[in-house]
Amino acid sequence: MPDLLLELFSEEIPARMQGQAAKDLERLVVGALSDRGLMFEGIKAFAGPRRLTLAIEGLPGKQPDVKEELKGPKVDAPQAALEGFLRKTGLTKAQLKIEKTPKGDVYLGVIDRKGRDTADVLAEILPDAFAKLPWPKSMRFPGSAVRWVRPLHSIVCMFDGEVVPFEFAGVKSGSTTAGHRFLSDGRIEVRHFEDYEKKLRAAHVIIDAAERKEIILHEAKQKAFALGLELVDDAGLLEEVAGLAEWPVVLIGKIEDAFMELPPEILQTSMRTHQKYFALRDSKAGKLANRFAVVANMIAADGGKEIVAGNERVLRARLSDAKFFWDQDRKRTLESRVDDLKNIVFHAKLGTQYERVERIEALAGEIAGKIGADVTKARRAARLCKADLTTGVVGEFPELQGVMGRYYALHGGEDADVADAIRDHYKPLGPNDAVPTDPPTVAVALADKIDSLVGFFAIGERPTGSTDPFALRRAALGDIRIRAENDVRVSNNQVTTAALDITLKTARDAGKHVQFWNIDVGKPAKPAEAITSITQMLPTQFLTISTVQLPYPEVGGPTPYATIPNPQQVASQLLGYFVDRLDVALREKGTRHDLIDAVFSLGNEDDLVRLVARVEALQAFLKTDDGANLLVAYRRAANILRDEEKRDKTSYDGDPDPELLTAPEEKALFVELATASELIRAEVERERFAPAMGVMARLRKPVDAFFDKVTVNDKDPELRKNRLLLLSRLRATLHLVADFSKIEG
Repeated sequence: MPDLLLELFSEEIPARMQGQAAKDLERLVVGALSDRGLMFEGIKAFAGPRRLTLAIEGLPGKQPDVKEELKGPKVDAPQAALEGFLRKTGLTKAQLKIEKTPKGDVYLGVIDRKGRDTADVLAEILPDAFAKLPWPKSMRFPGSAVRWVRPLHSIVCMFDGEVVPFEFAGVKSGSTTAGHRFLSDGRIEVRHFEDYEKKLRAAHVIIDAAERKEIILHEAKQKAFALGLELVDDAGLLEEVAGLAEWPVVLIGKIEDAFMELPPEILQTSMRTHQKYFALRDSKAGKLANRFAVVANMIAADGGKEIVAGNERVLRARLSDAKFFWDQDRKRTLESRVDDLKNIVFHAKLGTQYERVERIEALAGEIAGKIGADVTKARRAARLCKADLTTGVVGEFPELQGVMGRYYALHGGEDADVADAIRDHYKPLGPNDAVPTDPPTVAVALADKIDSLVGFFAIGERPTGSTDPFALRRAALGDIRIRAENDVRVSNNQVTTAALDITLKTARDAGKHVQFWNIDVGKPAKPAEAITSITQMLPTQFLTISTVQLPYPEVGGPTPYATIPNPQQVASQLLGYFVDRLDVALREKGTRHDLIDAVFSLGNEDDLVRLVARVEALQAFLKTDDGANLLVAYRRAANILRDEEKRDKTSYDGDPDPELLTAPEEKALFVELATASELIRAEVERERFAPAMGVMARLRKPVDAFFDKVTVNDKDPELRKNRLLLLSRLRATLHLVADFSKIEG
């Protein structure tokens, strides 16, 4: 069967966009082919600095013929309905059939569509697919409505060895491409993927990014080994440089000895971030070597000596700046820099970094006391944790904030635990980043994240499905991981309330007047007008108004004003957000989301560690036969109660009367429920969730026996009511562990 070769050749595509662009191109083309009934045997997508390539094997030469039946209006429908159906199908009334249905006779249109040549279909769908590529950034072509990542030079589109003619962005498709920008000459004629790949390799172009990465990694390791060194692994940098070179050549350069006294993080960041160099390490000494690996896109006549010399000159200039900042920064202590944070605005409504440090310091002390950490160390680390933002090195290398703070703290004689907490309080920065474990660091890291979450939730800057400009999702997930992996047992509501109280205190200390406003919908005036009026009176708000009580008291007191929403409202919203993030994190580990809802919806759980333990115990229980059968019994009881309560227009809550229990099975269930409810409550309070599930398992047999032998809707109304109350007791007993109504099948 015929094959398709497609190449889009352009100016350099940013390395960070290449991989996703290849996937998007494959997705769009495959989707368009499938929609038109064109299946294939295999597909490969490739991306490089100047080209996107797609190779599809086993495409049919022609679309299959399609016979489609469309139901039309009823035979006795108005004439306008029939005419609309005829226009839609392109048929005449004589070509329609009549089909009998239970609702009457209807017109049936049978459309025979002949398959088109695949080449014609490709010429139609490919330009549309190119235009739909979702580039993160793109540019508009002169005189065209087309937007694309970079100026397009040529398009290769060969189907079964022949050109598929079409035009996109002013470029016509053809059969020629170009090789390496410097190591090849002239156009290259191609017909199929095999000769395309072979001819490009001869023209010093490797189209497969995975192969380019393998070459870079192999050469870098080999050349480092020859010097008695080893490569510092960096998967992200490897991915990037593989997107910068079509014919990668690894060269080794040298760092001047004068710069080796710089912290290794400065050396590595300067090389990696600005120059895309790999760092090399002396494995015996356990430190960075004065060598680096650079990936060139060129075979030089001199073996790369000039390329290396040029890169060494550039690196020398970078490191000279870094060394200057490093030397200047150490002339001051971190403590002396804290006041400088008053000149850095954290957020217009949340104050300066100095105000934020005051909040973090107070909150870190609160948390440290709750988790048994050294309060003095936690407060000291929090006091200094943002001071390195005022240093020259962090100004030049923002990614080193925290890391440089540790160096400056140690240089200033601070305790090692304090210095480590300054470095690690930003962690974890992602799902693969390590979680801090030292108690003072845990306290500061949690305080930092909770302050951000509480502050931004208080001013209404909450993440949406598509936007999270203040990285609150990352903060919440980091908070959850820290608590879970360190078994930090704190009440979320207590910590949130403490953070809000601290926010109020720092606002007052800054000379801002704090006023609470709560909405009362029963008042006749319009809340929106009141909010507008108050907002106009608060030109330098600290936090935004969320609710207003009407009629509101006369606003007085010193200015400027600070207004925040009800603390309980913020705490409740933030707990819900934490549970949503916890839901996502646990789902990735295979935990059922409905069980999280079942435990959380009881409304008495705000310890995230305990919540996870309850969910895991519940999931293990439901995997057993006793758990599965008890869930079925619960649903049966809940359905009966729901139907009878709806019919009787009442709620069956309360205790059943033991004197009205007649059947042995209902007596047995009554006794078991009375015993189980006390045991379950006690086990849950002691956080012995597995034993609590064991108690529930014992309910299976009496519940099964009850439903087998007892008629709930007895003719005697007193017996019926009492048995419904017994089912209500069963429901309430199981709800001591989780809301079973939230659990899916």
